Amino acid sequence: MEHPSSARQTHVLIIGYVWPEPRSSAASGHVMQLIDCFLEQGWQITFASAASEGEHKADLAGLGITEVAIELNDSSFDHFVSELQPDVVLFDQFLMEEQFGWRVEKHCPSAVRVLETCDLQSMRHTRHQMLKHLLKQDGERTDFGELFCAPDATLFQRMSVTDLAQRELASFYRSDLNLVVSDVEIDFLTTHFKVPAPLLHWCPLMVRDRPDSTRGFEERASFLCIGNFRHAPNWDAVFWLKHTLWPLIRQQLPTAQLHIYGAYTPPKATALHNPAQGFHIMNRAEDAWEVMSRARVSLAPLRFGAGIKGKVIDAMICGTPTVTTSIGAEAMHGDLPFPGAIANDARGIADAAVRLYTDQALWEQAQRAGGALLHQRFAHEHHAASLIERIEHLRDDLQSHRTANFTGAMLRHHQHKSTQYMAQWIEAKNKNV
Repeated sequence: MEHPSSARQTHVLIIGYVWPEPRSSAASGHVMQLIDCFLEQGWQITFASAASEGEHKADLAGLGITEVAIELNDSSFDHFVSELQPDVVLFDQFLMEEQFGWRVEKHCPSAVRVLETCDLQSMRHTRHQMLKHLLKQDGERTDFGELFCAPDATLFQRMSVTDLAQRELASFYRSDLNLVVSDVEIDFLTTHFKVPAPLLHWCPLMVRDRPDSTRGFEERASFLCIGNFRHAPNWDAVFWLKHTLWPLIRQQLPTAQLHIYGAYTPPKATALHNPAQGFHIMNRAEDAWEVMSRARVSLAPLRFGAGIKGKVIDAMICGTPTVTTSIGAEAMHGDLPFPGAIANDARGIADAAVRLYTDQALWEQAQRAGGALLHQRFAHEHHAASLIERIEHLRDDLQSHRTANFTGAMLRHHQHKSTQYMAQWIEAKNKNV
């Protein structure tokens, strides 16, 4: 239902960590989905970023979006945002709120401040450190159930003492609304970090477009692994595949082929290319859905990470079952069956992959489960309407919302003072150079 206030003119400023490349990462894909939601409302959008433009950057101008290049630690942003006077400011990841939030607070105090969290970065970082610790103890370890299923209390203990978690959670409090892609993370934040529920909003990847039809079991061949190589969990998964998992799969399927696609493929990944072993490094996929639709099984052996997994969503869209870990499946299926298989040790992953690849009935069951999940958990219509309604409600009742968030007001006050002094010091130093 359309909100009564939706007819009013709304100007959104998005401050991007990067210029979005929706075909390169799920994070950029989610930003583009948010942009679609705003455009559907007829809202005016300005997208600003201090990042350099990548070769696969989305054509924002073609969508009627104003693009602005900004700089870090530069007072010219003050003039820009003061002139713009947006109604809503969306920070793409908490680092952007750290850099620009106090300037928005100073010049646009009545703008609704929304943080697109992408994933809980301190959770991903902590899990990575826990993995490194286990591998340091035993580099040949193949069972990671202890890590993947660590109690929340243990994870909180390790996270809470990190600088990253303290910075990230401070940013959450300073924002009026935090878009969290994982409902598991929302529960974790409210239960362990005691973040007030009114500051959080579940906004996962929102699926609208799907192929007209999906290929059947007999029309497909090979395994697939896909993911941006700049995302550390993806590189770790490929490394584990190469040295442990794929040899176990090839023992049972000697002619099996694995095609690995990923944007920004580094030399260390290219060096793993070995056609004789059926291990193919394919670089970036021009059409991810096309290559996903031709594969019979998607492998996503993630040993650390957070948020939800774009590769698993894409696999469901293409009707391709996925084999992953508890980390990869986290927040992906709720109480519904996972569209594939979950295992937490090397042998279990390999055996599950072989079963799905060879058992047509099991494969078709997983494909149907994926279709049900997309409809019940990731439908664009539901989440888009919920997001717009939440933002409009904040615009109508922003002062009382902020009054209830005293911790956020206190953190914004201290951020404004400290960063203002730092900015003045940097400018003075630059003038004296």
